[in-house]
Amino acid sequence: MATLLPRLRPITEADHDDVLALNESNVAALAPMDRGRLVELHGLADRFDVVDVQGEFGGFVITFTPGSSYDGKHYEWFTDLYADRFYYLDRIVLSQGFRRRGLGTFVYDEIEHVAAKYDRLALEVNLQPRNDISLAFHAARGFAEVGRSGDETKLTSLMAKDLT
Repeated sequence: MATLLPRLRPITEADHDDVLALNESNVAALAPMDRGRLVELHGLADRFDVVDVQGEFGGFVITFTPGSSYDGKHYEWFTDLYADRFYYLDRIVLSQGFRRRGLGTFVYDEIEHVAAKYDRLALEVNLQPRNDISLAFHAARGFAEVGRSGDETKLTSLMAKDLT
């Protein structure tokens, strides 16, 4: 397996189709996103980055700082819990061909570095439908459940990692 040389770079309009297609193919684990919502999120996000792997589209990540006007219900829940002492990872999605190759670790290392000045990184992971790979990844990185949201058809674990 060849060594990957990834980098995070800001999304450009040329990336929109790739981002929308990847989001749609993973929509069961994510919120839906059309072109209008993508542009809106880009305007609100602290970072809306593409995972660029030697010129290939490897995925994307969206994060928000405290005080954003982002309307996500889990972001609002974390705001109520932590006020301005959290950095929110809204979504990270890796292209199928780049999964299980260290890109998640690469992205999280970068995002946790940015999040450190806010004391913690907050996010959610699906419990129903269950995302065992993501749950194991986050547990291994030191995330802990701080709440739950939803019901038996769509349940998420609200997780945070202390970075102080």
